[in-house]
This record gives sequence, structure tokens and C-alpha cells, in this order.
Amino acid sequence: MTNQAPDEAAREREERWARQEEAASSATRDIADVPAVEVITTTAVHLMSAAAVKLGLADDPDAQLDLDEARKLINALAGLITAGAPEISDMHARSLRDGLRSLQLAFREASTIPDPIGKGPGEKWTGPVN
Repeated sequence: MTNQAPDEAAREREERWARQEEAASSATRDIADVPAVEVITTTAVHLMSAAAVKLGLADDPDAQLDLDEARKLINALAGLITAGAPEISDMHARSLRDGLRSLQLAFREASTIPDPIGKGPGEKWTGPVN
């Protein structure tokens, strides 16, 4: 640590805080410019990616497989798609539903104890997936 006068250290700290506050304000302005459709679809894609990893569909299936976590992510994804579908175009909703269905089927395949039809992850919102 350098030997700085207390006033100089306080000034540097205030300058650093000002830079951080400016960066936060800039990020806030940026998100204000993003259309809702993009926020919804981006969030859905992140949930899909995380669920796929937890289903063992990524690099290291043995270490990453976690069906409990995958169930939570698929449930959240199904809720988001169901609630968001009327707000986004059919083109976006259709591709998100297709991805969700693929994850639901992958979950059913990966599960050693199958859920009853209509009780699998997300099926509360999507209906039964076969």
C-alpha cells in the first residue's frame, strides 16, 4: 500500500465511486433501450441453456446431471413462455415452445423414475408432453 495523504486517498475513493456510479447509470440506460420481446426471449434462452446443462446435454454429463435443478429450470421456463407468449410474436413463442418441449422430453428420458403424464416439469403450464 502506498503512503498517501488521507485527503488524496479520499479523493481517489470518491473518483472511483463516481466512475462506478457512471457505469451503473450507463447500464441502466442501456437496458431501457432493450425491447421487452428481447428481454423475454433472452431470459428464456438462458433458462433453456441452464436446463440443458443440468440434463447432462453439455460437456460433462456425469458431473453436470442434476434432474432436481433441471426440473426447477424447466418449470420456470414453462411459466415464462406461457405468460410471455401473448406479449411476443407467434414466431418467437413457437420456437421457445419447441425448445421447451425438447427439454421436457429429454427430462422424461433422463429420469429413472418417470413422472405421471401431465406431472412432469412444466406440464402444469404446457399440458402433457409425450
